[in-house]
Amino acid sequence: SVGMVDGVQFVHYDSVSERAVPKQAWMDRVSTDNPDYWERETGRYQVEQQVFKGIIETAKKRFNQTGGAHIVQVMSGCEWDDEDDTTDGYHQYAYDGEDFLAFDLKTLTWVALIRQAVPTKLILDQD
Repeated sequence: SVGMVDGVQFVHYDSVSERAVPKQAWMDRVSTDNPDYWERETGRYQVEQQVFKGIIETAKKRFNQTGGAHIVQVMSGCEWDDEDDTTDGYHQYAYDGEDFLAFDLKTLTWVALIRQAVPTKLILDQD
C-alpha cells in the first residue's frame, strides 16, 4: 500500500515486515508531535491487509478464478479549488487493473462498474 499526495509518495506499507514506512522527511516529523502515530498507522495497515485478502477471495469467486496473484486497488482522494473554494472527491476500487466499484458522493450510493460488482454494491448500499 502507498499513500500519495499531489503525485508524491509519502508513506508505504511493507507487507513483509508489516510496518508503515515514511517516504518523505516531513512525514518523519509527524512522530515528534505524535509519538504513537506510526504504531497506529501500522496497525491500520495490518487490518487493511486482512480486509484486502478477503476482498480478493470474494472477487476470485465472482470472476470464477481459483488461483494466481491478484491486485485490489483503492483510490480515494479529494480536490479543492482554492480559487472558487469548490471541493470534490472520489472513492473507488479496481480489481486486476479493471474499475470495479465506485462511491457516488452525490447520491451516497455505490456504483457497480462491472457486473461482478453488483452483489457487493447491493450489500454496501444496505449500510
